[in-house]
Amino acid sequence: VQLQASGGGLVQPGGSLRLSCEASGFTLDYYSMGWFRQAPGKERELVSCGGGSDGPPYYAKSVKGRFTISRDNAKNTLYLQLNNLKPEDTAWYYCAADPACYSCSESSCYKSGSYWGQGTQVTVSS
Repeated sequence: VQLQASGGGLVQPGGSLRLSCEASGFTLDYYSMGWFRQAPGKERELVSCGGGSDGPPYYAKSVKGRFTISRDNAKNTLYLQLNNLKPEDTAWYYCAADPACYSCSESSCYKSGSYWGQGTQVTVSS
């Protein structure tokens, strides 16, 4: 079982990136899928989740209207489109899969029994 995140990089403010999270060893659409991020010195936060069979998409207030979560079940891959990036979006981004989450934004999700990717770094700077 593996989640492989990719797509991060250095981008100027206002720019865009698309993060990918390829799942192997399990069927992504059977799980509650989420994107998290952790900036230096800050706690990890849920950025977005859902958008598939796990329910409607959820977005943190700080990214709503700028980020879009999606998935391609044929490719068993989760995506996060990041638009209009700001310096405060700079962080390591992680994807996670929870097999037993009722609502993807609940604080109890993505803990015991969940899978996590290795992270991809996003740096927004001029």
